[in-house]
Amino acid sequence: HEWTPADKPRDRLGAEMPTYNKFNQFVEDKAKGVHNLAVDQLVVALSNTKPNRTDSVLADIVEIDYTNLDSRMLTTTSAAQTDGTFKLMIDDLVLTAADAVPEFQYVTVYNDAPTSPEDPVISWADYGKKVNMIAGQTFDITFDQTNGFHTET
Repeated sequence: HEWTPADKPRDRLGAEMPTYNKFNQFVEDKAKGVHNLAVDQLVVALSNTKPNRTDSVLADIVEIDYTNLDSRMLTTTSAAQTDGTFKLMIDDLVLTAADAVPEFQYVTVYNDAPTSPEDPVISWADYGKKVNMIAGQTFDITFDQTNGFHTET
């Protein structure tokens, strides 16, 4: 599902959330059983380089150094269908810097569970500007708590 400007979701503070951009390979990977979104561990990767829709695994993404960040693992709260529509719900994630973190602008969600292919990518978001974090700062990665991170009919 991709959002149009009129229905773009807002975070809990009222700010527009970045647009969900699906990687092309995600569609094929789902069809071939690579992902079990109900139980697989999803993780965020941070980058200062814009991903390409044709990227297929985490190794295709230019990541920043995570030494000074806490956990990037996401928590799935629900993965279920209602009336033929599947909805994947994910808790918001707050990243906290222990010290300076390299700047980033793009947040990629990938699946850490599969080994073949290893770490397949799902989607990415452009935060619209470079994010700089110093010791003690936090960065909120918010997910749509109404429509879900991913929906499929």
